[in-house]
Amino acid sequence: MESSVTLTAAHTTGTYRRYAVTRDVETAPVARIITREFFYVGTNSRSINNLVNLFDGGYATETIQKALNILRRIEQQQKTAPAVFIIDQSVSLTAVAELVGYLRSKEAFHLVPVLMDRMPGDTAGYDPASLQRYYDDVIDTRKADIKLIQRINFLGKVKMKSRSKAREKLELLEQLREKSTLAFGRRLFDIVVSLFAIILTLPLMALIALAIKLESKGPVFYISKRAGRGYRVFDFIKFRTMRCDADKQVDQLKHLNAFGQQKVFFKVANDPRTTRIGKWLRNGSLDELPQFFNVLKGDMSIVGNRPLPLYEASMLTTDDWSLRFMAPSGITGLWQIRKKNRHAMTTEERIKLDLAYSRKQSFLFDLWILLHTPPALIQRDSA
Repeated sequence: MESSVTLTAAHTTGTYRRYAVTRDVETAPVARIITREFFYVGTNSRSINNLVNLFDGGYATETIQKALNILRRIEQQQKTAPAVFIIDQSVSLTAVAELVGYLRSKEAFHLVPVLMDRMPGDTAGYDPASLQRYYDDVIDTRKADIKLIQRINFLGKVKMKSRSKAREKLELLEQLREKSTLAFGRRLFDIVVSLFAIILTLPLMALIALAIKLESKGPVFYISKRAGRGYRVFDFIKFRTMRCDADKQVDQLKHLNAFGQQKVFFKVANDPRTTRIGKWLRNGSLDELPQFFNVLKGDMSIVGNRPLPLYEASMLTTDDWSLRFMAPSGITGLWQIRKKNRHAMTTEERIKLDLAYSRKQSFLFDLWILLHTPPALIQRDSA
């Protein structure tokens, strides 16, 4: 490889060394970064020589302060940012922190990977948590090859994806701030509707409670811990529709789960644990009536994403899915108004509906969902 590399415009100043490389196309590394440059901070000449063999040029300087001066010049002249910043292990973390802080504050540099050039087996004096705070990876540049190029490309894509997700979160937070002025109106609406519903259905709820007591031993209400908006945990209230030992039989019925054995949600068609009164309550969604008390307490809203059992919520903590918890928990929502094959939806379809509501939530959208809720209340599917 050395015979195919020629330094055509290398020069040295009191601040840094600048490399420009010309290669024989036939013998040059196929996977090298075309028209991209490295930026090395340190004094290890072997590392620099290896980088010259892989890149089309680069910068090398001994200190962080000199590196900052070069970067300011690159920014002022609007030159292309280096493909990677590589810092020798001898450079103090305090100095590295200053450089990384500068890089992250600049649009031109904040997506460029920062690597530590470190000899293998040298672990003395390094706190892993501190290294992770400033470095994207730790490598040995003395053995740099095409795999290093591939690693740099991968880290660049990771940083780009992280930035994209961060932007999505900021945009969503901005939307939530804009909607914060509607929070009082939503809460007032929830209080009025829930109070009206409780007063209107109180005689019916009393009859249901009596029927549950007469049919089977156990409490009238089923109370479980659920995760709502912002993963806040609260006591979720429903009329009991199953035998008292139903929770203990979940493992025995996993093979009947409508969403598959490895899915987030759990539901069994024609669940054998359901009582006769329970089936009737479920078919008319009457088991949900006590949730108006949750709304009145402020745990839930009339419209929103369904609050999830804690074991289900614990599986939805990734960036891709956690946005569903930015919306309030609701008695009704997009799940409930889906008429066609509502009970046959996959886990992914349900989560996507939750995400769609989280992004679109507004008072008018809530009213639209409410208008479409009554036709969906009578569930012919007994799941």
